[in-house]
Amino acid sequence: MSDTIKGHLAASLTVTIWALTFISTKVLLKDFLPIEILFIRFLIGFFILALISRKLLPFKNWHEEAFYMIAGLFGVFLYYYLENVALTYTLAMNVGIIGSVSPFMTALISRFVLKQGMIPRVFVLGFICSMIGISLISLSGTLNVNPIGDGLALLATICWASYSLIIKKISGFGYGTIVTTQRIFFYGLLFMVPVLLISIDSFDFSRFMKMGNFANLLFLGIGASALCFVTWNFSVKNLGAVRAAVYIYTIPMLTTLASVFILGEIMTVKTFFGILLTLSGLILSELPNILHRRKKLEE
Repeated sequence: MSDTIKGHLAASLTVTIWALTFISTKVLLKDFLPIEILFIRFLIGFFILALISRKLLPFKNWHEEAFYMIAGLFGVFLYYYLENVALTYTLAMNVGIIGSVSPFMTALISRFVLKQGMIPRVFVLGFICSMIGISLISLSGTLNVNPIGDGLALLATICWASYSLIIKKISGFGYGTIVTTQRIFFYGLLFMVPVLLISIDSFDFSRFMKMGNFANLLFLGIGASALCFVTWNFSVKNLGAVRAAVYIYTIPMLTTLASVFILGEIMTVKTFFGILLTLSGLILSELPNILHRRKKLEE
């Protein structure tokens, strides 16, 4: 099996699990603060990775270390903290749908910040289409929808796009995926500590006795954090940041279905059309890549 196929399989597994994290987090927010959920899940993930690797990534120089720090800041702390806070304001399906625009953000940052690649006109059309769709979702008229939450979710996508591009740089250092992910988790946890200490006055351990809370924390810590960060970093390494990000397109549909059937969230007509516009825009943005790959196959 080629590394490219392995990369596609890893990305598929990752987005399938991540689509359900919005549901788990929404359930946990009844008893936990956003920063508590974040810290606990990545602490679990950190120790799971430590048990698997049984070794630490050696310190080489501060230049390389800075990339791990930035990756921990954007991909572990800021992305998930903004996402968790967004879930306290808006619907899980909204956060999942808005999160799907991260491929746009990845391409935009790659082009205008890193000066890499080109942006076709159809990509711009797709971006506009998706932004209109997101606006419809955010202004759907549902009482549980709040533009603040949707705005935070959109900021989170920028953080994730930045993380994906940084990971591509880190993958060039030549270290194993597990040990580099562990190092990124370490810095992410460090950035969380000050917010955690400011946010909590006391810690109620009885919350862990609820089977639902315990199961969801294990799912987020082991599956969505330890496993998925390794598989995502592996897919970015083999497919590239922009190409791997395309798999995020499938998350909105899975999250929306799960939020309707598990959480009982209501899908309004505006939300439905917003989803269609968002997904149509994402497909349009990927069209040049699809046509390019088809042309290569025909050659």
